[in-house]
Amino acid sequence: MIEQLLGSKTRVKLLQLFLSNPNRSFYVREITRKIDEQINSVRRELSNLLNIGIIVSDTTNNRLYYEANQQYEFYEPLRQIFGKGQQADVAKAGTNAAEQESLKSLGNIELMLYTGQLTRDERAGVDVLIVGNTNANAVQKYVAELEKQEGKDLRYTVMTLSDFLYRQQVRDRFLGNVLEAKSQVIFDRQGLVEGKE
Repeated sequence: MIEQLLGSKTRVKLLQLFLSNPNRSFYVREITRKIDEQINSVRRELSNLLNIGIIVSDTTNNRLYYEANQQYEFYEPLRQIFGKGQQADVAKAGTNAAEQESLKSLGNIELMLYTGQLTRDERAGVDVLIVGNTNANAVQKYVAELEKQEGKDLRYTVMTLSDFLYRQQVRDRFLGNVLEAKSQVIFDRQGLVEGKE
């Protein structure tokens, strides 16, 4: 139905990709793989979304990256429609049922965020931060699957909630860098990183 309203299945898939992944940047070939559409229709719709201002582009290492423009005047309403904003109360980041099930297998997760290579902000020094009581084997499996999906080696850190809170209290440099860097909150049970999306 939404495809009929907007006139393009590719445009709908692009809006879902960008608005479900704030602070994540994607290049064209990566986008075509993720949404399973032809490269010409992807390029055409990227151009349309860029002209409207819904997305912005940036070049890094001779690659053109696209991401949601969070300054766009209708960003929040669009995110409610196409992103995962409608579920944000459940997990603060709007994980869907399959993602929530996947996170449950990791243990008792309080916070998970993507940063570093996944958001093209290397200040963090890490790509995935997981806070909680976790199953080490399940975390390794999860990260291996994410590496396969993203096509790159990822650095990750796991810490307990008490360690996270202590590091926050003493203004730990590592944790400070992670929290100041551009990130995508995947799950935040207690609002540990309020205002970060």
